[in-house]
Amino acid sequence: MTSAPIPVSAKASGRTTELVLLLGALVLVAAAFLIVEAAQGQTLTWALAKYVAAFAALWGMAHLVVRYFAPYADPTLLPAVAALNGLGLVMIHRLDLGSERVDEVAKQAERTHNADQQLLWVFIGVIAFAATLILIRDHRTLSRYAYTLGLGGLIFLALPAVLPSSMSEINGSKIWIRTPLFNIQPGEFSKILIIIFTAAFLVSRRDLFTTAGRQFAGIDFPRARDLGPLIAAWVIAIGVLGFESDLGTSLLVFATVLTMLYIATERVSWLLLGVGLFVVGAVVAYQLFSHLQTRVHVWQDPFTDYEGSGYQIAQSLFGLATGGMFGTGLGSGRPNIVPFANTDFILTSFGEELGLVGIAALVMLYFIVVMRGLRTAVSVRDSFGKLLASGLAVTIAVQLFVVLGGVTKLIPLTGLTSPFLSYGGSSLLANFILLALLLRISNAAREPDVPKRRTPPPGVEAMDTRVVPRA
Repeated sequence: MTSAPIPVSAKASGRTTELVLLLGALVLVAAAFLIVEAAQGQTLTWALAKYVAAFAALWGMAHLVVRYFAPYADPTLLPAVAALNGLGLVMIHRLDLGSERVDEVAKQAERTHNADQQLLWVFIGVIAFAATLILIRDHRTLSRYAYTLGLGGLIFLALPAVLPSSMSEINGSKIWIRTPLFNIQPGEFSKILIIIFTAAFLVSRRDLFTTAGRQFAGIDFPRARDLGPLIAAWVIAIGVLGFESDLGTSLLVFATVLTMLYIATERVSWLLLGVGLFVVGAVVAYQLFSHLQTRVHVWQDPFTDYEGSGYQIAQSLFGLATGGMFGTGLGSGRPNIVPFANTDFILTSFGEELGLVGIAALVMLYFIVVMRGLRTAVSVRDSFGKLLASGLAVTIAVQLFVVLGGVTKLIPLTGLTSPFLSYGGSSLLANFILLALLLRISNAAREPDVPKRRTPPPGVEAMDTRVVPRA
């Protein structure tokens, strides 16, 4: 008996749409480069063509990988990420040009060449993206190794804390592994491994988490013996917060796990308990660790120590105020005055030169990625894929909130970078892998329902979604 052939119209249409959108992103990035060069008074050279050609080649390669190894994947995910990454490259190049201009920097310094390094990281990221799509043909196989991956995530997360400061501390945060050749932030990879483990664990124990416990104020709270995963996530978050001075990763891990718990159980009690635990832990950590007290004091009033610890956030606020609604114009501001303008504060750089409208446009691109990721979670058939896609999409949303909240003084500074936009290697590489996993799940969700060539393996990865009545 022969199986019916897989229709080609759906995948051909999707990949054509993706290619057209990628060409639109290429035009946008090329135009942004030209505007920057004109505003900086630069003559057009082959160096500019290098960036545009490299951008086209790298994302064209990514498109070909998706076309052949995930032909039914969502056609909007890759172009949205490409646009974010390309605009980030434009801003990094713009900051390189301004680094040698006396009127744009607080003190004279040598010109930087971070855009060239960023292209190298994008190249490595595309390779990691391709390897993930090629090697992982079925996302459900990841659940087989959930405990191993979860253990690896915890080891990666804790490793900087046990290393000496000379090997792990940069700018006051012990979140790095420093080597003579490069620095790596293992926490960026830990978040993906922890999400995979959490998704598999929640699916395998879903009856446990949906069993009602005591009722208070009309809300069903879980039984005490069912709180293990939430307590574990809380301990990890507070440990990272205290010993590594990393508020960003702490918020990111805990918020993502808590959201996945809520998605799996649909019980508000998990959210209330989680937020309460985090508040209590944060208050205790604030009393114990002086570096947390410094961050909170700077957040409350950065101008009391303007020349010292408050300088960074104060300059960020000045830059955003200067940009106003429409900005000073791409290439016409002074974003280099803000420390870490191409990493932690790249959104401030965009806010100064593109204004509130430009920031809103970037947020919309992120919103597309998150929304399509959540739509993938709704569409995919297996419970593990639903929770995994939800976790991957939510972690991008939480990271964007934490970064945007930090540079606008909504919450204390965290040290996280904007996904796909900021300069850096670890974050970019990890997010390329995250994107590949989302596309792999999306491909499974959108693939025509035809007889499978092979029977899916039994276990957690093959479980279907079902409603469990409350006790």
